[in-house]
Amino acid sequence: MGQTGRVDAEAWNERYAAAEPIWSLGPNVFVARELSAVAPGTAIDLAAGEGRNAIWLARRGWRVTAVDFAETGLARGRGLDDTGHVTWVVADATTWTAPEPVDLVVVAYLQLPATQRRAAVEHAWASLAPGGTLLWVGHDSSNLTHGYGGPQDPAVLMTAEDVLADLNAAGASYDVVVAGREERRTQSGSLALDCLVRVSRS
Repeated sequence: MGQTGRVDAEAWNERYAAAEPIWSLGPNVFVARELSAVAPGTAIDLAAGEGRNAIWLARRGWRVTAVDFAETGLARGRGLDDTGHVTWVVADATTWTAPEPVDLVVVAYLQLPATQRRAAVEHAWASLAPGGTLLWVGHDSSNLTHGYGGPQDPAVLMTAEDVLADLNAAGASYDVVVAGREERRTQSGSLALDCLVRVSRS
């Protein structure tokens, strides 16, 4: 879900308004895998889109802030939210920081050029409390030639090493839980390649 300014926000608003839910209504497979056993607290779903991960977290007891620059996507998520524990915020992931530190920041498929991705990583990290978890999922750079679907612009693809380098550039102190490339089966059965980073703030 690329976020690069007002033009992109308008394009995403149009996309959300013109179709049925764009993403599946369940959580991302890696979000579910990595966070199912984590005790609930406060969380941010950054670049939340229609809020599928935010709602899943809220149903598990988290108090979640879902942030996206596409108001139409958030409105759709708000209509699906049956928890009352999600706060919906229209803001740009490359500039927004939480007013209070949280226990978890989830970023799933925020596909941006390197400079903007680094800004998003920096703001996500600034929102995280000591001991908190950052979980980042993205279309891996190798997906372009060896996987299925996803953006076809190599400039917005990434590796786990890229995300860790962004954290290092932000001066982050962290412990790596997971960092690498993961295989994901699409609904059609095709194989997609994602980068996955899970770190805890030292």
